[in-house]
Amino acid sequence: MANIKVTAGFAGRRMKRWLVIVLSGVALVTACSSYVIKDAPTFPASAQFKDGRFQNPVPRPPIHFWDDPKLVWTFFFDKPAGTVPDKAVPVRELTRAELLAAPDNSVFRLGHSTLLLKIHNKFWLTDPVFYDRASPVQWFGPTRFHAPPISIEELPPIEAVILSHNHYDHLDNSAVLELAEKTKHFIAPLGVGDLLISWGIDATKVRQLDWWESTEIDSIRFVSTPAQHFSGRGVTDEDKTLWTSWVILEAGFRLFFSGDSGYFDGFKAIGASYGPFDMAFLETGAYDARWAYVHMRPEETLQAFLDLRGKSLFPIHNGTFDLAMHRWDDPFERIMQLAEAHQISLSTPLMGERVGFLAPRTGSAWWRN
Repeated sequence: MANIKVTAGFAGRRMKRWLVIVLSGVALVTACSSYVIKDAPTFPASAQFKDGRFQNPVPRPPIHFWDDPKLVWTFFFDKPAGTVPDKAVPVRELTRAELLAAPDNSVFRLGHSTLLLKIHNKFWLTDPVFYDRASPVQWFGPTRFHAPPISIEELPPIEAVILSHNHYDHLDNSAVLELAEKTKHFIAPLGVGDLLISWGIDATKVRQLDWWESTEIDSIRFVSTPAQHFSGRGVTDEDKTLWTSWVILEAGFRLFFSGDSGYFDGFKAIGASYGPFDMAFLETGAYDARWAYVHMRPEETLQAFLDLRGKSLFPIHNGTFDLAMHRWDDPFERIMQLAEAHQISLSTPLMGERVGFLAPRTGSAWWRN
């Protein structure tokens, strides 16, 4: 009878675990339905759009997170030690007055992949995420390690918001709506612009591009370049919108913003077409061997930087959310070791700390303190 009790108890625990997962999943699916386009547009003119969905040049393996119940349970309820900081993450708070007084050709890291660029005495914002969770709801999902260095309300007027794709850790519905009044332009990949318009963003403010297309604002050229990733904000819109990286060209410098991407030969093509880059903002975080196709590990980030012919490497997609199984500081430690071994200029500023594009500073190993 003892064995029967143990077996029954184990079965009961498994049932409770599955009940938690199922109920959480149902709630999240319901919430997600509010953030997708009901009748998604099609893009027959795009070489990336086939059979009703966008695709990478080399088809990616299926990514069905929910098909692995052990991974789901571990990811949400049983993470290994060290995936979140055990101390407060240092943040240098910013004010509007400081930003207005800052020199041109500056970048301020606000968290994860959110960067505030100052070019031509105007401000340009990438992948804005300002709220507590990278999730369709604020009661469940990855929680920020730190507050943003500045609030949306305190930000100066934004010339353009630059979006890489529609995942929740890169496209925050509430932040976009709050930014709408103070933002002149929204630059996005195909389909993401339609999503913004469906949320109420003025269509005249939205520009959406396919890979290798470009647009110009204030004599700055923005080129949508390939990335190896995927898209989706719910269970019905997988790959219905495009994902992209961005090349930012101005007479005095060249910048690259990766968005999210696995390593692929597209980095060589981008480097050949538009490199060398004065600074490359490259994804270095939320990686795992099980999803290496869509997120680079640090060694691959280094190779992408070399392919791009970069001069200075600025790691992003780390230090703000717990989105993988590695220690939260692992991306910083590994990319720093690799940069030192290859004698590469590396910028690792505090959240909120200013870095110049053309005269970058290394920054301290702030994550160790």
